[in-house]
Amino acid sequence: MDLVFSRGTVSNFENFKNRMKTIHIGSDHAGYELKEKLKAYLSVEDNRIMDHGTHSLESVDYPEYSHEVAKGVEADGSMGILICGSANGVAMAANKHAGIRAAICWSTEIASLARSHNDANVLCLPARYLTDKEAEEITSAFLSTSFEGGRHQRRVSKIACN
Repeated sequence: MDLVFSRGTVSNFENFKNRMKTIHIGSDHAGYELKEKLKAYLSVEDNRIMDHGTHSLESVDYPEYSHEVAKGVEADGSMGILICGSANGVAMAANKHAGIRAAICWSTEIASLARSHNDANVLCLPARYLTDKEAEEITSAFLSTSFEGGRHQRRVSKIACN
């Protein structure tokens, strides 16, 4: 996706660049339509959307897209969004990556807790069980919530099996 921004001074560009978030997004065929809607929703903000596919409703294997999103999040420390019918498959595949904490979220409260308590960095959405509006609200809650650290950091540190 190409970003377009208005002409301005270098300092305006730097301000824009500093506000911009990178979000890696991917889905299988069951999540494709919701992925496309979320991309449009997220593009309104100053976000850099990295779409790892799929790019149609044709049947595909979700692990391929989960691994690509997970690699992107690991590489640049950004956030990811994965979408499939139930969110289970994409979450399982993404969580195979050492630096990934993928959380299945079906409400704004669960999304906020996944971020604030578990430092989740990949949001997994069940496309078959959410309205577009619910998905937008959950995504917004996930992306706008910060990790609390403190007592939660000790627990998060124990998630990875090294």
